[in-house]
Amino acid sequence: MMLDKSNFLTPSLKGAGQVFFMENALTGLFFLIAIGFASYATGVWATTIGAVLGLIIATVTARALEYDEASVQAGLFGFNGILVGIALPTFIAASPFLWLYIVIGAAVSTIVTASFAATLTKSWGIPGSTGPFVLTTWLLLAGAYSFGSLQVTGNAPKLASDYVQGTASIPAVMELLDIFFRNIGQVFLLGDTISGVIILVGIFIASRPAGIAAMAGSAIALVMAIVMRADPATVSQGLYGFSPVLTAMAVGVIFMKTSTKVVLYAGIATVMTVFVQGALDVIMAPSGLPSFTAPYVLTMYLFIAPKKLLSPHPHKPVAHHATADKKTS
Repeated sequence: MMLDKSNFLTPSLKGAGQVFFMENALTGLFFLIAIGFASYATGVWATTIGAVLGLIIATVTARALEYDEASVQAGLFGFNGILVGIALPTFIAASPFLWLYIVIGAAVSTIVTASFAATLTKSWGIPGSTGPFVLTTWLLLAGAYSFGSLQVTGNAPKLASDYVQGTASIPAVMELLDIFFRNIGQVFLLGDTISGVIILVGIFIASRPAGIAAMAGSAIALVMAIVMRADPATVSQGLYGFSPVLTAMAVGVIFMKTSTKVVLYAGIATVMTVFVQGALDVIMAPSGLPSFTAPYVLTMYLFIAPKKLLSPHPHKPVAHHATADKKTS
């Protein structure tokens, strides 16, 4: 089957949709609208500009390097680029050097995506997912501290709670519905409730099971964060929920065939992601870097790998050791 390389808009929009695993151009358009609405609500348009720039550069790079065209058409080389494009303006002040940084970062994220495919996916059947975004953006954000041309803003976090803008005190009453949708929006680093609603609608347009999984992941994360008495200010911004949303979708619907056992398995993975979120926030604190979607990535890798039915290494001496011991005796 011949693939139309002249069509650039559709694979780019699918790239936006692939952040939530959806190969659907209309879904991707909804996601871009959600990002734009958040910029409208805050008056900060750098993230929307960065998202579009990152998406375009990542897709162009894949085409220029002649990567697998079917994957390009499916948007599989675009979604890490759009996340890089959103993340960098969130933590680095807008300047000509920032846009150059995004162009380079988005291009590199495409190369890293291909590297993950050639290693992690080819050898163990584990999807790279947003791993390339996390690795690329960690390196770029850490490097920004070294370069005078880039100004890391006060929003660069040491803990997840430092994502919060304008929240000086812990709210007396948490609005659960708002948090539910913020959990979904924060996958794109958006703390806007309506943006979360738009994103969820976009997911349902592409897949009802995926939409249900996203809702379940958000609900489970919210309940667990409250039960475990996580910082209410952090919880209220959706910062304990975005990685669990992705885990619930990935393990429960996308990378494993849905069944009663898989749903229960995905539930365990989702709960674990909440714990990993807290752990990585503390572990990353000395570096001054956010965890991004690393809690999801780590948990998903660990829960998807066993589908190969691998067995643990036996806890017994290897054969030649046992033989040597007999000769000695």
